[in-house]
Amino acid sequence: MTYFEGIDKISFEGPQSKNPLAYKYYNPDEVVLGKRMEDYLRFSVAYWHTFVADGSDPFGVGTMQRPWSGYTGMDLAKARVEAAFEFIDKLGLKYFAFHDRDIAPEGDTLAETNRNLDVIVSMISDYMKTSSVKLLWNTANLFTNPRFVHGAATSPNADVFAYAAGQVKKSLEIGKQLGSENYVFWGGREGYETLLNTDMGLELDNLARFYHMAIDYAKEIGYTGQFLIEPKPKEPTKHQYDYDAASAIAFLYKYGLIDHFKLNIEANHATLAGHTFEHELCVCRTYGVLGSVDANQGDTLLGWDTDEFPTDLYSTTLAMYEIIQNGGLHRGGLNFDAKPRRGSFEAVDLFHAHIAGMDSFAKGFKVAAKLVEDGVLEDFIAQRYSTYRDGVGAEIVAGTADFKALAAYAAERPIVNQSGRQEMLKSILNQYLTTL
Repeated sequence: MTYFEGIDKISFEGPQSKNPLAYKYYNPDEVVLGKRMEDYLRFSVAYWHTFVADGSDPFGVGTMQRPWSGYTGMDLAKARVEAAFEFIDKLGLKYFAFHDRDIAPEGDTLAETNRNLDVIVSMISDYMKTSSVKLLWNTANLFTNPRFVHGAATSPNADVFAYAAGQVKKSLEIGKQLGSENYVFWGGREGYETLLNTDMGLELDNLARFYHMAIDYAKEIGYTGQFLIEPKPKEPTKHQYDYDAASAIAFLYKYGLIDHFKLNIEANHATLAGHTFEHELCVCRTYGVLGSVDANQGDTLLGWDTDEFPTDLYSTTLAMYEIIQNGGLHRGGLNFDAKPRRGSFEAVDLFHAHIAGMDSFAKGFKVAAKLVEDGVLEDFIAQRYSTYRDGVGAEIVAGTADFKALAAYAAERPIVNQSGRQEMLKSILNQYLTTL
């Protein structure tokens, strides 16, 4: 069955094209910084937003018109698999990502749910054998079912902790079976609503215990995917324990997990934490834990996770600059954890949205690569910190200076600062954006 009638495979036509179903900047075979664009950007389709989301919100029912909407139960799950591989193929992408509950319905028991998963995972596996599509990452949905009302690994109910462990056990087995390159932990309800009823110490200890169990089981079954934690400050909880990159990194160091995890950074989650996208990426790069990216954007005028497709070229450029400085995303990728707006309800809008996101990151990549090649920011930054290359600055960096020596040095020396040239640098960035 064909689910997207009348839509051919999307191709690159260049920035002068007026065809809405064509790439303007994303040319998979174009070589940038010594690699094909496709191999560097590693775009991924998010199963939940693309094939499961119906457009409902707290104020209205679903609006999305999908060719598979007439099915129910396991028939719906199978139709979504068929549609997914057709969609991914027509976009020319190589990766997708999913939660366990995206691909198969829950049964009355964990055992029945796992049997449903086995059927769909087998179907996905068959499709993957005849295509070049790979699983960027998979994860367990530990937040939707009412059993997780108080959390999963941080639940005050040990039975819930045990159920979550069983669910992740199955998800890790699925990851091994499908060859997922990463496994994500997003603690949607791993946090609290009020400290009046919360033992934060126990909850954090239990969360760490849960992660250590996952590491042990992955080793036991031979699963070698990279473990990722996805920070988010709030929503659905008031305060989530993986608030932002810095708090997640501190947690990993405290509990001896830093050698086993990297971070999956989402742009919209950075916004909710009061940070820019590039800030979160830079923090991860600085600590050596930048693993993968959920590519979307938020609306700074709204206080929730809007999961919009990325179209802000300023943001994608600065994000790709950080990713380039990181040497790429390695096993990670740019996963479109994004959805068309509720009013964009036709199936063709799924293509328009992904094309817009891919072109935005492709354009940002090319601009960021040119900035790196020309040394625009690196040369300026090197000059700005040049006082640390010799003299007292070099002693500070080498660790040979102490307070007495530095006080004596500074006693009679006037301080002469240099301008940070912020406006000039932003102007140069705008010039690169508008001329490439």
